[in-house]
Amino acid sequence: MDAHALPPGFAPHDADAAPLHVVGQDRFRDWLQAQPGPVQAWLSRQRFDAAAGTVALLPGEGGVAGAVLGIGDPLDPYSYAHAPTALPEGDWRPAEAPEPAAARALQLGWGLGAYRFTRYRGGGRAPARLALPVDAEARDVLAACVRVRDMVNTPSQDMGPAEVEATMAAVAHAHGAHFSSIVGDALLEEGFPAIHAVGRASHRAPRLLRLDWDAGGAGRRPHLVLVGKGVCFDTGGLDIKPADGMRNMKKDMGGAAHAIALAELLMARGLPLRLTLLVPAVDNAIGPDAYRPGEVVATRKGISVEIDNTDAEGRVVLCDALALAGELRPDLVLDFATLTGAARIALGPDLPALFANDDALAADWLAAGQRERDPLWRMPLWRPYLRYLTSHVADLANAGSRMAGAVTAALYLERFVPEGTKWAHLDVYAWNDSSRPGRPAGGEALGLRAAYAMLKARCGG
Repeated sequence: MDAHALPPGFAPHDADAAPLHVVGQDRFRDWLQAQPGPVQAWLSRQRFDAAAGTVALLPGEGGVAGAVLGIGDPLDPYSYAHAPTALPEGDWRPAEAPEPAAARALQLGWGLGAYRFTRYRGGGRAPARLALPVDAEARDVLAACVRVRDMVNTPSQDMGPAEVEATMAAVAHAHGAHFSSIVGDALLEEGFPAIHAVGRASHRAPRLLRLDWDAGGAGRRPHLVLVGKGVCFDTGGLDIKPADGMRNMKKDMGGAAHAIALAELLMARGLPLRLTLLVPAVDNAIGPDAYRPGEVVATRKGISVEIDNTDAEGRVVLCDALALAGELRPDLVLDFATLTGAARIALGPDLPALFANDDALAADWLAAGQRERDPLWRMPLWRPYLRYLTSHVADLANAGSRMAGAVTAALYLERFVPEGTKWAHLDVYAWNDSSRPGRPAGGEALGLRAAYAMLKARCGG
């Protein structure tokens, strides 16, 4: 990945930087006793104890001589995310060299804390800069998180289906991958009627985007298919959303942003994989040709779907993409989607809901989330709830009950995954409702770092 994608919070490693003492509250007392008397007196007078999220400046003859950064878990990037804005502008270097894992967390957290979306508005105070050689993997992971944030934050007029296509094509070109797209009525000719049905009302043509990449080298490489929901704006269709529900629907392509960023990260790191990325990119618009409640929509897999609710459109576009994914006979399919409000009611904004048809796969992703401090929570594929998707005129309804909404959405998707294919679905919010250190209001990558770590481990990394 291009280092130019990184936030402006990093200084050259040989910069003239002030010392930054990174200390957890659990070891602050011992650290303080090892400091000169004036430092002890200065910090004690302020009642500073290095609590997580705090900063204390240290005085010197010429002004600020250094600072103490209070942190929590040293392996959690967000332990460091307050630093770029809490410290004065300028360059800072850890006074004591951190362990490699802590150094990566520091670099990632610093970058997340320095991030600002500036496409439409500049200005603001420059972040403090970290003078520490940036670990290549930490750089690429941070760039992936920035990719998600930038895509989700971009308003829909500049991040429609064509712009998602341009982004994905550029990623493919940068890594020597093959890219193709099927646009508009060609979707019907090529066997993607459900994607076409959802997107046909918009003046911006629906499309299915595809990227294929092979790491090369000797030996068999597992085939991974990533699928991302790319609803670039969701009005709800004829089952129109209220104003509050529609306000942030530029983010409904957050699943596509996650899938594109993860694919870019896997290629940048050269993981030994065959990779296919599929993104159905559409607007769920209102117009004379909008798909309607009660219509029966054909799908690539041959399963007929009755439209109970036009606002349950994400699963309708995903089902055609998942059907194609299954035809490729991959070793693993992962999909990402801002799919249901029910998942947010159950788990809130910070915990993506994980569904998987393979226990080992789910366990690996959950364990990676714990290691990376990028948590997610497994939810059940409780198949008796398929009764909530019963249709009297088609094989399946796309909705039908207020009960277990995240579960029924996942069960709908599972109908389009071939039996025996390992598959996991992440229902992700992709958004911060308010600002916290390292988590500015707006687009957010959730479960992405965990997904990368899980795939890296599975590839023998």
